[in-house]
Amino acid sequence: MANVLRRMCIKAMAGHARHSAPMLPPKSFHGPGEPCTVPAGTALMQRGAKATYVYHVDHGRVALGLTENGCLAHQMGLVEGPSWLNATCAVLGLPAVVDAVADTEVHATRVPLAEFEGSLSALPATAQDVLRDVARAHQQQTELAVSRLVKDAEARCAEWLLRHAEPAQDEPGALAVLLRQRKRTIAAQLGIAPETLSRVLRQLRERSLISGSGRVLNLVDLNGLRALAGV
Repeated sequence: MANVLRRMCIKAMAGHARHSAPMLPPKSFHGPGEPCTVPAGTALMQRGAKATYVYHVDHGRVALGLTENGCLAHQMGLVEGPSWLNATCAVLGLPAVVDAVADTEVHATRVPLAEFEGSLSALPATAQDVLRDVARAHQQQTELAVSRLVKDAEARCAEWLLRHAEPAQDEPGALAVLLRQRKRTIAAQLGIAPETLSRVLRQLRERSLISGSGRVLNLVDLNGLRALAGV
C-alpha cells in the first residue's frame, strides 16, 4: 500500500490530476483491500459525509456531481477506472465535496480508511507534504466548481424570470411572471433538475427577490434579480 501511495505522490509532483479524478492513479492497484462490485446507480460517495473506505475504481465509470432526491441532478465529471475515487478526501481527512454515483457497473477495491491513513504515515515527510498540497489544491478547485454551479442555477433562473416578466394584473407598475408551462418543462429549458428549480425559487423568495407561489411569481426586487443574472 505504501508503494502505491508513493507512486501517487511522484505522479502528483509531475502535474495536477484532472478534475474528474481526484488523484492520478497507478496503472493497476496492487495494495491490500476488499474487492467489491456495485451496480449502476449506487452511491459511492455522499457530499458532506466522511468516508470509512477509500475506493480505487478498477473497472467501470463513476459520475461526480450533486444529487437531489436520490438522483444526480448536476454532473460535474466522470471517474473511469483505473482511478482513485475519494483519495483527496482521505488524504485531507475531510468530508466529500460532491456526490459520486456509479454510472455503470463498477468493480472496485475498497481500503479501510484507517489502513489508508496508516500507509500515508509510512511515506517520507516531504512526500506527505506534496501529496497533501496537491489534494488541498484539488479540494479547493472542486469547492469552487460546486459554488459556481449553484450560482449558475440562480443566475439562469433570475435571467429567465426577467425575460418572461409582464405587468402585474393587481399592482400597477409592478412586474410578475405567469408560469404557463410546467416547472419540469421550465427546468429543462434552464438545464437544471425540477428539484433544483424549486429550491432556487424558494431561495429567491427567502431573499425577498420574488414573492408568490403557484402560477404567479411577483418580481419584488428587480435590481437584485438583474445583479444576480449579471445583466
